[in-house]
Amino acid sequence: MQKKLLIIFFALCSQAAISQTTIIRNPEIAQMISEISSDSLEHHVRALASFNSRHTLSTDEKDGMPAAQRYVLSKFNYFAKQSGGRMTAEIENFTIPADNRRITADSPGANVIATLKGTNPNDTRIFILSAHMDSRNKDVMDAEGSSPGANDDGSGTAAVIELARIMASHEFSATIMFVAFTGEEQGLKGATYLADKAKSEEWNLIAVLNNDIVGNSSSSETLIKDNLKMRVFSETIPVAETEQEGNIRRYTNADNDSKSRQLARYVKEHGDKYVDQFEVKLIYRADRFLRGGDQTSFARNGFTAVRMSEMNENFIHQHENVRVEDGIQYGDLPEFMDFEYLRKVSAVNLASLASLANSPGQPQEVKIDVRGLSNKSKLLWEAPEIGNPAGYYVMMRETSSSMWEQKFWTTETSLTVPYSKDNYFFAVQSVSDSGAESLPVFPIPLSR
Repeated sequence: MQKKLLIIFFALCSQAAISQTTIIRNPEIAQMISEISSDSLEHHVRALASFNSRHTLSTDEKDGMPAAQRYVLSKFNYFAKQSGGRMTAEIENFTIPADNRRITADSPGANVIATLKGTNPNDTRIFILSAHMDSRNKDVMDAEGSSPGANDDGSGTAAVIELARIMASHEFSATIMFVAFTGEEQGLKGATYLADKAKSEEWNLIAVLNNDIVGNSSSSETLIKDNLKMRVFSETIPVAETEQEGNIRRYTNADNDSKSRQLARYVKEHGDKYVDQFEVKLIYRADRFLRGGDQTSFARNGFTAVRMSEMNENFIHQHENVRVEDGIQYGDLPEFMDFEYLRKVSAVNLASLASLANSPGQPQEVKIDVRGLSNKSKLLWEAPEIGNPAGYYVMMRETSSSMWEQKFWTTETSLTVPYSKDNYFFAVQSVSDSGAESLPVFPIPLSR
C-alpha cells in the first residue's frame, strides 16, 4: 500500500515543482529513529571511557586500546545475530609506519568494522558510517595516562555502535560499513589505511559520514547552551580535483557544488525532515582550524566524505588531562555530555544513511544544454547503473542559495523547465518507488 501511495504521489507531482517544505517521512526510517536510545548511547560512552586509555599506542590488554576494541567488536557480533547472516564483524589489524612525528616506530593498529551486506546482489555500492575510538591527553604521545575520551570521540563511536544495533535487522540494497577507527589523534592512521585500501581495491564507495565530537551541547568561553543545532563540514573545491574537473568547475561556477557538498545538503535535508527540534547547519569548510578528522583521508583519495560535529565545542573537555585546576574540572568525562543531544545527531546519521543505502544509483551523464540562448533550461541524463528508479527529481536553487529550493518530478531522462540556466543552479537525482533519493548530480555543460 505504501509503494502504491508513493507512486500516486509522484504521478500527481509530475512536471510540477515540489517545495522543500513538503514533509513525507518513510515509516520504516521514522521507526528506526524512534528506537535510538539516549540511555544506550550513554552506556556505550561510559563503557568506552571506563578503559584507562584508548590511546592508539596503548598496549594494555585489560585496560587499554586492545580491550576497548574487543568491547566494540563484541557489540557488533551481538547485533549481527539479528541480521540473518548479513552482518559480519572483525578487528582488522594493520601496521602503522613510523612517521617521525606521532608514530616513532612501526606500530600495530586496528580498525573495528561491522559490514552489513546489501540485499541486492547487483548493488556494489558501499556507504560508511565512521568515528574514531582512540583518545588522547594534552600530550599526544602519552599512551599510559588516563584519557577517557568520552566526547572525543566516544560520542561518535557510541553513535556508530547504536546505529549498527538498529540497522542490523533491516534490509538495504547497498552495503553499509560501521567503522571505529584507530589512530585519528596520531594523524588519521586508521582512516588512511582504510581509504587507501578502498582506492586500491576500487571499492564503489559512494559516501562517508564521519562523526567526530558529537555529544556536547554547551560551549566554553561563550557559555552557549543549545541542543538544537549540529554542524556538517564539507570541502568546497575537492582536494583530489583533476585539471579537467577544475576547468568545468570554473566554467560552471560550481565552487559550492562538490560531491561532498551535495552530501552535506542531503544530510541537512534528511536531518531537518526526520529529526524534530533540530537543525543541521552547513559549514562551508572541510574542517575546523587547527583540527582535522578521518573524512579527510577519504577526500584525499577522491571519495565523497563529510564530518558531522556538535555546534558548540567545550575545549576544557577536549585534549586535556583529567584534573581540577583553579576550581575547574578539566578532562573529557561523560558527565559533561548531553546524551539527548547525541541521540539527535545519531538520528540525523540514520535518516541520511538509510535513505542513501536504499536509493537507486545516481543518474549518469547528467548534462545541461548550453548550446543556445534561452530562458528555459534543458537537463538530460542516463539511467543509473544500479536500481530501477520510479523517476527523477530535477533540483533547482538560486545561485546565492545554500540549499535546493525546488524539485521537479519526471519519469523521463530529460526535462525542460521554464527557468534560465543563467540564473539558477540545477542537479538531478534518482528516486526509488519508496521515495529514497540518490545523491544529486551536478550537470556538466552540453555545448556541442
